[in-house]
Amino acid sequence: MTGTTTEPSPPPSPPPSDVRPGPAVPAPRRRRTSRRVLAVFALLIVAFAFLLVEGLGSSLDYFDTVDQAFAQRATLGTQTFRLEGTVVPGTIRPTTTGSDFNICEGPNVVHVANTGNPPQLFQARIPVVVVGHFTTATSIDFVSNSILVKHSSTYTAQYPGRVRVKAAGPAC
Repeated sequence: MTGTTTEPSPPPSPPPSDVRPGPAVPAPRRRRTSRRVLAVFALLIVAFAFLLVEGLGSSLDYFDTVDQAFAQRATLGTQTFRLEGTVVPGTIRPTTTGSDFNICEGPNVVHVANTGNPPQLFQARIPVVVVGHFTTATSIDFVSNSILVKHSSTYTAQYPGRVRVKAAGPAC
């Protein structure tokens, strides 16, 4: 056995298969991931649209009139909102914390207890917007922390049917 070398035998070749080279097929997991991403984006779009509609809807409703507040008193409850009405003559009374007065529209009258100083133009027979809430869902007593008055000597209502300034006669 001199002069002969044994070479290691080559590894066995894999059995032939029917797999042919071609484009790679993405794994099913990627499809599931892209569906999740689309679902998350769809959910975010729906949430954004909801917030946009709710935000714009509430900002467009600047105030309720006394009549509207009376009609919706049970749903308004004690939540804070803006209330518009005409100051009833002879009802303005200063208090240690601010002033008490009545506002009206038609036959409905609301007693307002305001904390803080009323604006300089505040007087009887003018339309005001008070910010506050009813003391209970059935009360005509309204607790306010702010009085808004149009800053001019004459007030023209922007919408027909809203409160108008009356120079004489009953305020409402």
